[in-house]
Amino acid sequence: MKLFYIPGSCSLAPHILAREAGVDLALIRVERGQSRTESGADFKALNPSGYVPFLQLEDGRGLSECAVILQYLADQAPTKGLIPPAGHHERYLAQQWLNYIAAELHTGCYTILLRPAYGAEVKPFVLGLLQTRLAYVDRHLSDHDFLLGPNYSVADIYLWVTCNWAQYVGLDLTSLPALHAWHQRIGARPAVQTALRTEGLNFKAAAGRT
Repeated sequence: MKLFYIPGSCSLAPHILAREAGVDLALIRVERGQSRTESGADFKALNPSGYVPFLQLEDGRGLSECAVILQYLADQAPTKGLIPPAGHHERYLAQQWLNYIAAELHTGCYTILLRPAYGAEVKPFVLGLLQTRLAYVDRHLSDHDFLLGPNYSVADIYLWVTCNWAQYVGLDLTSLPALHAWHQRIGARPAVQTALRTEGLNFKAAAGRT
């Protein structure tokens, strides 16, 4: 399988997940803002949306959207326990968190805050929304080790990547103590560190664009 990625973007999440799960992926870098891969190939010819992450399966078919790719990869290594089995209540809780991260944090806040195309006049309001939404996560993590309680999962990986972007929008995670402590723990995991190094990133500067 091939994972098309831009360093530090949300595609970092499936990259981390693959390393946690022991799933073998070929990493294909997409040049930011150019819709071309590092080899010069037309990325939009493969994925017309032009967005990363994009996962090309061994049979040539593709999957897009971060939350979908995370679930697919985790399902390839069920013994790793990175996502509950399909049909279980806990699977729907995982999907609930993935949707919250994708809609309320990623596209609902960070995309607006990080892209110049959105007017400066809306950004203070959106930053307030982000603080409120992360405070909800902070309260949850004050009573739980991970988003799914005792079990580290795909939802933690996606949330961790989006939390890296907080520094670029002027949000100090230390104001959210449970979330900050959780973020530090996840960032120290070997699979996370390996993925960061591979993309030429470090823990403090792991992103900047969604």
